[in-house]
Amino acid sequence: MIATIAELREIASRVTDPEIPVLTIADLGILRDVEMEDGTVVVTITPTYSGCPAMDAITEDLGIVFKESGYDNVRVNLVLSPAWSTDWMTESGKTKLEAYGIAPPTGTGHRGPVTLGLAVKCPQCHSLNTKELSRFGSTACKSMYQCKDCLEPFDYFKVLS
Repeated sequence: MIATIAELREIASRVTDPEIPVLTIADLGILRDVEMEDGTVVVTITPTYSGCPAMDAITEDLGIVFKESGYDNVRVNLVLSPAWSTDWMTESGKTKLEAYGIAPPTGTGHRGPVTLGLAVKCPQCHSLNTKELSRFGSTACKSMYQCKDCLEPFDYFKVLS
């Protein structure tokens, strides 16, 4: 079976993030490359951070989705450089995050001290009247916030670059 790179990428893009199942690995921006090398599908992914526990599940899911599509030989390469950035997330992915109840990253990452407070929009009522409860949320790439208007707690996907 010979497929185009676009077809292989579409197959890989069916895999969802096990921690945020509404996002595909393409939405999240961790799907870096898909190619065919001597009859082996080679998928390159970059974790959101170097200790991301979801990488094993994503690697396994990639093997499954390709096997289901008729490709028995699959290799997944984890690449740490360049480091993943929230800039790699698709606009569709950010929209899906918000609909799921997680505030998407806004702006771009900053280097050095930040002197201004970050206004994070509540994904439920869209108020900017929110406060950070914890620098770390359900995963290291998220912070825990609460809306002061509707009182709902929510995760905020941190800006990383």
